[in-house]
Parts: sequence; C-alpha cells; structure tokens
Amino acid sequence: MSQGGAQERAEIHHAHRDVTGGWLRPSVFGAMDGLVSNFALIAGVAGGTTSTRVVVLAGIAGLAAGAFSMAGGEYVSVASQRELAVAEIGVERRELERNPEAERYELAQLYESRGVEPELAAEVARQISLDLDKALEVHTSAELGVTPKDLPSPKIAAVSSFLSFSVGAVLPLLPYLLGVTSLVGSAIVSCLALFGAGALVSRVTARSWWYSGLRQLGVGALAALLTFGLGHLLGGNGL
Repeated sequence: MSQGGAQERAEIHHAHRDVTGGWLRPSVFGAMDGLVSNFALIAGVAGGTTSTRVVVLAGIAGLAAGAFSMAGGEYVSVASQRELAVAEIGVERRELERNPEAERYELAQLYESRGVEPELAAEVARQISLDLDKALEVHTSAELGVTPKDLPSPKIAAVSSFLSFSVGAVLPLLPYLLGVTSLVGSAIVSCLALFGAGALVSRVTARSWWYSGLRQLGVGALAALLTFGLGHLLGGNGL
C-alpha cells in the first residue's frame, strides 16, 4: 500500500456517544424525578379535594421539600465520596513516597497486564515515576478510578440537583399558578414534559427517542393515576 493510501486510512475517524452522560444525564433525571413526584403528588391531592388552593399549596410544598431533600442528600453523598477518595489518594501518595521501587514495579505490572512488552512497560513506569504528582495521578486512576484534580464538588452537585428537581417539579404546578383550576391542564403539561424528557434521555441510551419518550410518559402517568385513585379513595371516605 502506498504512503498516501496509508495516510488516508489513518485519517478515518469514528465518534462515540458520551457513555457517562456528562451533565445531561443527572440534569435530565433530576428534572424527571421532580416532574414525576410532584405530578403524582398534585394528582393525589386533586383526587381527594376540589380546593384549588389546597392543591397549589401541596404542589409548592412538594417542590420545596423535594428540592431541598435532593440537594441535601446529594451534598452529603458527594461529600462522603470525595472524603473517601481524598483519604485513599493520601494513602497512595504515602506509598509512592515510602516505597517508590515497589510502586514503580506495580505500575509496570499494570501495563504488562494490558499487553505492553515487559521492557517497554518498565521504561514507561520509570519515566512516569520521575514526577510524583503524575505518578499519583496514574496510580489513583488505575486503582481507584479517580484523579486528584477531578474530584466531584459537593456544592455543585447540591445546587445542580436543587435546580434540576425544581425545574421538573414546577411544570405540573404551572397551570394552577396561571389560573387553571382543573387537573386536566396540569396533566397535559406534565405528559408533554414527560415525553420530552424521555426523548431527551435517548441521547445517552441506545433507545429511539419515541420509545424513551413513551416509556417515561407511561411511568409518570401510571404514578399519577395510582396516587389520584388513592387520593380519591381517601378523600371520598372523609380522611
């Protein structure tokens, strides 16, 4: 094969979708959580009372309680995860300082296990180990799945969860805030939003947009129907 032909083949690239979802996945799922939970709550209360004021109050309370709960839970969870990672990174740093030869051998063995020839693996490990910070980054990435410079922020996680949940939770409440006094308006907005959110999730899955949309619509609608029926049952019994 000519050199030009080899260069042409080398320039052929293919792209992968973001399998981790990046910011899209937690944001969309947080919004869907708020949408489904508050839609179901509003439907349940509307099934048990004809008072629009009570329904609106329940919707606002559900939005606030859910958003603060999500933010608090996410903050504690990510903070705990970060603290554990920092502690383990500290352990790895001390090992690199106390036993550099053993850690270099361990790194060489890692590359060998991935198909690198022993001599080359030893040389790569030696060069990486010349810089303590770089060696720490490589070791923690391979052994812990994290790097010191890329740890999650509890504050960002909490704020993101609060905002995404609030965006989803306000949608079923919006028609009532605009003067609609029937659950029908809330149901229409919620169903459209459920389908749209499900379709958006298809960007980080292997499913088609219409399948993801219909699946999310079905889950949300079922939750709302069940809580509406429960609210109607309890309200009809004077509870």
